[in-house]
Amino acid sequence: MFHFDRRLLQHFDWVMLLMVLLVGGMALINLYSSTHIPDRGASSVFFKQLLFFCTGLLIMMVILSQEYQKVAKFGYVLYGIILLLLVYTLMFTKAIAGSQRWIDLGFFNLQPSEPAKLALILVLASCYSNLDVPNGYRLRDLIRPGLLVACPFVLIAKQPDLGTALICVIVFVSLTLFMRLRWSTLAILSTTAMGCVFVGWKFLLKEYQRKRIETFLNPEADIMNHGYQIMQSKIAVGSGKIFGKGFLEGTQGHLQFLPERHTDFAFAVWAEEWGFAGSVFFLSCYFFMVAWGINVAMSAKDKCGAILAFGCSMLIFWQAVINLCMIMGFLPVVGVPLPMFSYGGSSLLTNMAALGLIMSVRMRSFPAAPTSP
Repeated sequence: MFHFDRRLLQHFDWVMLLMVLLVGGMALINLYSSTHIPDRGASSVFFKQLLFFCTGLLIMMVILSQEYQKVAKFGYVLYGIILLLLVYTLMFTKAIAGSQRWIDLGFFNLQPSEPAKLALILVLASCYSNLDVPNGYRLRDLIRPGLLVACPFVLIAKQPDLGTALICVIVFVSLTLFMRLRWSTLAILSTTAMGCVFVGWKFLLKEYQRKRIETFLNPEADIMNHGYQIMQSKIAVGSGKIFGKGFLEGTQGHLQFLPERHTDFAFAVWAEEWGFAGSVFFLSCYFFMVAWGINVAMSAKDKCGAILAFGCSMLIFWQAVINLCMIMGFLPVVGVPLPMFSYGGSSLLTNMAALGLIMSVRMRSFPAAPTSP
């Protein structure tokens, strides 16, 4: 017979929900401005994202109502489905701007590489929670999780979408370090990583990807071509000054100097219109949301919950750090969106599902109910 634990309502994560609504609200305000059509108002892109956000809230509520251990067990099924979708994307979809990343569902373009990141966290949580290595992981203990991350990495990198592929690796490394490595294992992996960077630069990176890195190191050398995005982004961020130019008053975005102003460079529009003060407020809310997720991981009642909450927090954190550094010219442009803020249905739904998992862990981090004698 179905039994509902009333303590779930008592432990509902109102803090995370408030942060989601705050960040999501600011994202919609920014998207309205960046895609605003004079004399017509809101664009169709704004209404699509609003629908995605409402759908994301529904998905988040469904996930937080489930036992996170059961969701983690479903991870292998989701992982298998995502791998099939990634293979399908490479074999049967049309290339858009030189990349095969989207499956046209008619009402929605699905980007399988986005839910792949969440599926990877679920399977790694199942894998690591069943591995009991008190003295730290050895190299052979990482073979299975390494293979789990290698499959989506290769398929996503082939699209090509190096930014998303690297996010999968970064999340894997973050989770592995969270679970604790032996010093010998860490030394071997660090040396291997440095070798991979050299090999990747010489033999694996495409010409445009190498050009992006070279442009990052010296954007002024190609200011009218590959360096254009970084320079316009810097101008937009700097022109906001202390309090910004005001809502709908940004010139870099509205005069179309800033490329990808509603996707990869969405935060540059916010910084221009709301200035340093508005940017500090947004980033404070944003990174408090991430810090709250890490706090949930630290207080989880079991290893599976801790891994899920930490992995989901790192997924949002690293994407945000890379996107913000990219906008300010501290990293090359790699096409990583700002979670919850950049336009994109697949990204938004994936990140809201991840936040729902964190809420599920938080709501169940209380002692088991006493059994009657």
